[in-house]
Amino acid sequence: MAVPWEEYFRLALQEKLSTKLPEQAEDYVPPVLRLLEKRQELVDADQALQAQKEVFRTRMAALKQRWEQLEQKERELKGSFIRFDKFLQDSEARRNRALRRAAEERHQASRLEAEALRLRTQLEELRQERARLQRRLKRLEPCARLLEQALELLPGFQEVPELVARFDGLAQTQAALRLRERKRLAELEAARARLQQLRDAWPDEVLAQGQRRAQLQERLEAARERTLQWESKWIQIQNTAAEKTLLLGRSRMAVLNLFQLVCQHQRQPPTLDIEDTEGQLEQVKLFMQDLSAMLAVLGQAEPAAPAS
Repeated sequence: MAVPWEEYFRLALQEKLSTKLPEQAEDYVPPVLRLLEKRQELVDADQALQAQKEVFRTRMAALKQRWEQLEQKERELKGSFIRFDKFLQDSEARRNRALRRAAEERHQASRLEAEALRLRTQLEELRQERARLQRRLKRLEPCARLLEQALELLPGFQEVPELVARFDGLAQTQAALRLRERKRLAELEAARARLQQLRDAWPDEVLAQGQRRAQLQERLEAARERTLQWESKWIQIQNTAAEKTLLLGRSRMAVLNLFQLVCQHQRQPPTLDIEDTEGQLEQVKLFMQDLSAMLAVLGQAEPAAPAS
């Protein structure tokens, strides 16, 4: 922390005065000499202060220069840090790329190794196939010579492959014919077994059909009898219904006649509908009850008249 100029000079003056005062206290000094000494001390103090100011200015200039150098170094260090950070990032990126390339190379190497192993295995299989074909060729050499001799005996064929293709075609045709023959024989055996089953089951089937026909015939006769019974019952019901209808019509006519007679006797016009048989019958019933009551009253009055 920087000390202000006034405070610095004040502290320096106090320090000088403190060093002079103990020496002056030993002997008595006249005031004029003391004043001169004070002036001289002030001049010395002023010179010392000027010298210290100059030293302070020099130090401050040196410190300022030092600060500028430090700031310059700080900027340089910051730039160095930035370049170093960039260098580290570039190094990390190069390292990652190197690791990726190494991983890719290892993967490529493993893939190439697997491909090489597959090719070696395939090569070994091809070698084995070649050895097998060579052995087969040696085994078929007599057959080839025989085919060449047969080709010489058969002028219709020009090349051995043509003769072999013809033989293969005949062999396939023969195999197809044999297969078809086996299928036909199997179908024939199945048909024979089915026919035998039908022959064995025919009597039982005929017997079962006869029994079923007899049962159906019995059911038909029973149904005919029930039909005749129901027809006779229906005719009886129709006849009974006709009789009941006729009786009902006669009853309604009788009730209507009685109602009309009651209305004529009472000298009143008919107030009920012709079809209202129950109402008419109720009116006839009331009239007969009234008439019975009147006859009963008259019957009681006649014995009393002769007695008087």
